[in-house]
Amino acid sequence: MIKSCVTIALVPQIKSGPWIFWEDLEAGMAKASKLGFDAIELFTASADAIEVPRLKDLLDQYKLELAAVGTGAGKVIHGLTLTDPDSEVRKKAISFISDMIDFGAAFGAPAIIGSMQGNVLPGNDREETMSWLAEGLNQLGKHAESKGVTLIYEPLNRYETNLLNTIEAGSNFMDSLETKSVKLLADLFHMNIEEGNLEESILNWGKSIGHVHFADSNRRPMGFGHTSMKEIASALKTIGYAGYASAEAFPYPNPDAAAEQTIEEFRKWFK
Repeated sequence: MIKSCVTIALVPQIKSGPWIFWEDLEAGMAKASKLGFDAIELFTASADAIEVPRLKDLLDQYKLELAAVGTGAGKVIHGLTLTDPDSEVRKKAISFISDMIDFGAAFGAPAIIGSMQGNVLPGNDREETMSWLAEGLNQLGKHAESKGVTLIYEPLNRYETNLLNTIEAGSNFMDSLETKSVKLLADLFHMNIEEGNLEESILNWGKSIGHVHFADSNRRPMGFGHTSMKEIASALKTIGYAGYASAEAFPYPNPDAAAEQTIEEFRKWFK
């Protein structure tokens, strides 16, 4: 069964990003619980920004699960990526993500690698850069497996990365890794830019999908753009996807309305 999820960001430096609730963890959880969401996806400045016992208490209190934890603060705050030409920066990126894996694993939740994947920088060799990415993902995937969770890699659109932009490219690259504990994030916003046919991509490479970001073509909550969810929902059900549909979307027109719109659309397509 596909479960509903809403995003909560607690990092001031990314306040212009696509997250529904901001700053106040408990207030966001209370609203998510009241609306009937199954889980939250959490973005924090570091792995120790929230004490694990406190988060466990809040999740129990509001009857929510932790679906995943984001690692984007590693790039936004510290400038770390897995494909930086400086080996010391890459080591720090791996360490930051490892800590986030440990944090999420306390709740059985995976960490997501989005912006921390980086880019092939001007003047750098693409093959060498991709080897750095593979090295980092192999190390991190094995670490995630040792903690009993998977690691989630997110193919981003061409305006955010020049590494892997489609589900097909991501799936083929994951197949080439030594670790088999890295799954893909199918972000419907990025897919609307890069995929020729979202339904076919899900059906063809669904074996690699471990998480879904539920946002419309304009990155507003689902229903505020032109994404055709009927075919997408059908494809996710066909491949037997049983993870979360998480609203990584702009809080349009405001956080409360965005959350309400998201849960209505979720129930329309998955309940």
